[in-house]
Amino acid sequence: MVDAHQTFVIVGGGLAGAKAAETLRSEGFTGRVILICDERDHPYERPPLSKGYLLGKEERDSVFIHEPAWYAKAQIELHLGQPAVHLDPVAKTVRLGDGALIVYDKLLLATGAEPRRLDIPGTGLAGVHHLRRLAHAERLRGVLASLGRENGQLVIAGGGWIGLEVAAAARTYGAEVTIIETAPTPLYGVLGPELGGLFTELHREHGVRFHFGARLTEIVGQDGMVLAVRTDDGEEHPAHDVLAAIGAAPRTALAEQAGLDLVDREGSSGGGIAVDSGLRTSDPYIYAAGDVAAADHPLLDTRLRVEHWANALNGGPAAARAMLGQAVSYDRVPYFFSDQYDVGMEYSGYAPPGSYAQVVCRGDVAKREFVAFWLAPDGRLLAGMNVNVWDVTETIQGLIRSGRPIDPAALADPEVPLDSLLP
Repeated sequence: MVDAHQTFVIVGGGLAGAKAAETLRSEGFTGRVILICDERDHPYERPPLSKGYLLGKEERDSVFIHEPAWYAKAQIELHLGQPAVHLDPVAKTVRLGDGALIVYDKLLLATGAEPRRLDIPGTGLAGVHHLRRLAHAERLRGVLASLGRENGQLVIAGGGWIGLEVAAAARTYGAEVTIIETAPTPLYGVLGPELGGLFTELHREHGVRFHFGARLTEIVGQDGMVLAVRTDDGEEHPAHDVLAAIGAAPRTALAEQAGLDLVDREGSSGGGIAVDSGLRTSDPYIYAAGDVAAADHPLLDTRLRVEHWANALNGGPAAARAMLGQAVSYDRVPYFFSDQYDVGMEYSGYAPPGSYAQVVCRGDVAKREFVAFWLAPDGRLLAGMNVNVWDVTETIQGLIRSGRPIDPAALADPEVPLDSLLP
């Protein structure tokens, strides 16, 4: 039975918010839990939107975090299709789009991120897409199937994870794909020049065309439909549809309006709500988790904002425990995964450009069955990526956590068991 001695409000109906609500109940919180979602769909997971669901391999219902009936059973008050439009930290109130005013004792901001928009002529044409929400994926799945039937042309602006995963899906449907990327390889900011080329080769083998070192300047159309795109080096590429996959920006408007401390968007974290290692904001009664939170990371000794599934999965529950007064030090090793064609990979750690001295590989890179390691100048392991090699993530994360120098020759030698390098 819920009592009204305390009200915890969660703004954001993604994975972080839904898991936070679940954790509050599993940890024994008996007060009111109110979950505010600006989408009309129940909370869902986002990875299938660019993977299994987009490919038509998973049904729509498979993306939801809980069955709809779970929320009533867990006595979670769910507000669907209702954005939070105003936050007053002095009065401890949240106002919704319909004018309803909710009073809270503690609040979690799990507002996520939104796709960055192309600021060029032609973005209002039919056939210009983003991929962030379930509705986007539903629309894009139909578009890819249609392009595949008609040998249509899809141009993707951006060679990051979303761009590459959609490219793989589009080629699986049979669509023609061109990726336009400002960097010299895909995933350049994550994998660097050493391994970005691996994904160039993978996609070229499947018929994807790349145009590196250029950015879109115009989407050309006729009668409201896309015909082509132009780039800043004077090239023109035919297109029937365009996907903007140039990254995501944290949804900080509510926090900014409330006067919470934010992080500079031009910094290494790319913006976000500043939180400590316990995911508490500059207001002692407000917390933040998931894509929107730029946290002081106690293990990596830096402020970090992570836009991946595992961070939402783990960050939401961590914030819930902190709201309950438990001692929390959120020090998870960043982790993400991707599936493209017959290549599956997992990446653990944090090795931005300029932070590492060398990349060491063990296994067969040519066959795309290997593990790559990014080493700091002092020999510490900063990050590891396993490609079509499984059951090594826990060991890689343990090596990162150890903070000890590791012999590069031992890392590269498949005869040396990885777990033998753990302290």
